[in-house]
Amino acid sequence: MIRHESNRIDPKRRATIDYKKKQFAAPIYKQQIYPHRLNTYHIPPTVEIKLEEFEEWAINRLRILAELENCSFRNKTPAETLDQVKPLLDKWLRLDSNSSSAQGSTDPRLQEQRRKDHYSHFILRLAFSSTEDLRRRFTRAEGALFRLRFQLEMASERQDFVASLDLDWEAVSELEKRSLAQDLINATLGVKKTDVDDGGWFKVDFETIPELVEARRVFVKRGKAFVPTKEQMSIVLEDFHERLDKGMELTARALPRLDEDDRLSPILEHLSKSFATPDSTLVDSDTLLPGAAINASSIDTLSRHFPLCMRNLHMALRKNSHLKYFGRFQYTLFLKGLGLSMEDCLTFWRQSFRLITDETFNKEYRYNIRHAYGDVGGDAIRRGRGYSPLSCQKILTEHRPGSGESHGCPYRHFSVENLTTLLQTTGVSDREILRGVKEEVEKKRYHIACNRVFEWAHKSEIRQVKEMGTWRTTDLDTIVHPNTYFKRSYLLKATLADEVGLDKEVTMEL
Repeated sequence: MIRHESNRIDPKRRATIDYKKKQFAAPIYKQQIYPHRLNTYHIPPTVEIKLEEFEEWAINRLRILAELENCSFRNKTPAETLDQVKPLLDKWLRLDSNSSSAQGSTDPRLQEQRRKDHYSHFILRLAFSSTEDLRRRFTRAEGALFRLRFQLEMASERQDFVASLDLDWEAVSELEKRSLAQDLINATLGVKKTDVDDGGWFKVDFETIPELVEARRVFVKRGKAFVPTKEQMSIVLEDFHERLDKGMELTARALPRLDEDDRLSPILEHLSKSFATPDSTLVDSDTLLPGAAINASSIDTLSRHFPLCMRNLHMALRKNSHLKYFGRFQYTLFLKGLGLSMEDCLTFWRQSFRLITDETFNKEYRYNIRHAYGDVGGDAIRRGRGYSPLSCQKILTEHRPGSGESHGCPYRHFSVENLTTLLQTTGVSDREILRGVKEEVEKKRYHIACNRVFEWAHKSEIRQVKEMGTWRTTDLDTIVHPNTYFKRSYLLKATLADEVGLDKEVTMEL
């Protein structure tokens, strides 16, 4: 006979609540007020936003996180990282201080900026909770962003924000501080007697600040670490990471419920893929090159500025006088992005396919080229003027090349031996660079490997424009589009050779 516990409810008699009622129950709050520029993101948003805002805000934040990760991969110093990321923050995710407005934190403009920041964080949290690797990378990148913003924050507003966190620390009294003055000076790096007398100190459990304890930057006594106020960032950052880790775990558990919404799933999947290489779109201004003659006869000359994926396609075309469909599609859109007209593109392909007759070319290939330019096809294709050039993200993730095909990204789709041979064929002979490329490829940082090659091939030009101050920091940010690679290479080489005139207003951002 089965014995039942007296306090256990019979499943058949259990009063269950309809999951739809729980899912769509009215939230406890609606509109959130943001008194501070900094945010620990422990309260999720509930106000409805447009689907366009959902995607746009997430992409803008992703640009920042990807650039922070790239700076880390390339071992940039904190100062270099700040110079690289600060302009992007101002452009894509601007957050102004309370003192910038006469109304303070209640200014609608400030509230809208902070709302965008709040929502974009939680959108990306949804996108990057699916795997352990994505969660770890997202937490690391968000921590770097929070650290950067904390350092940039005004002292008074930073203190107000820290006070609002209600952290588990205890202020050190003047009496205790005087009694431990010599110990604090001896154990705390860079602290003088004036810092002990005039500065603020607090004590926390030593296990909450492993970073400071490991670096021997605090005095520890009876399980308590005595921390100067200037080191409070480590404690705040540790609290931020702890909150975020717990939030990511909860999000991962709730993620399966999103499968019911077919509007969000494709967007979130696209965002998670874009974290490997941020997606980018090309606008008309990015195809303009001052003084450049781009026509069917100049492609061979210009090919020295092509990224490796397009150099490989160009070399295969010249060798075989033919490319298969996806190779033609990828290369045609790249040439279109250079500013090559449709007529010149048709001429280029006809001259390149020299083993076939005009009749065969017109019958089998001409239409596809016109379709890529939007000259033929449905109304949507023509209104959009055809297809946009493929970004690195699309080349990496779509249409993996098969036998006899030359499209795709060599850094991802080639073996290390074949990749090394191709790089050497294109003039990359430096052993240190080849070893660095191999390491990045093994870590699946394909766009970083490509950027390494670019920086090596243009090191003298990059040094010159930095010394001259003719280019802004954002003009040298991480390349995530083949056409950006070409334009930047062309302009850098032209700058050194004085082939074209450049001014500070030239911009190459995507």
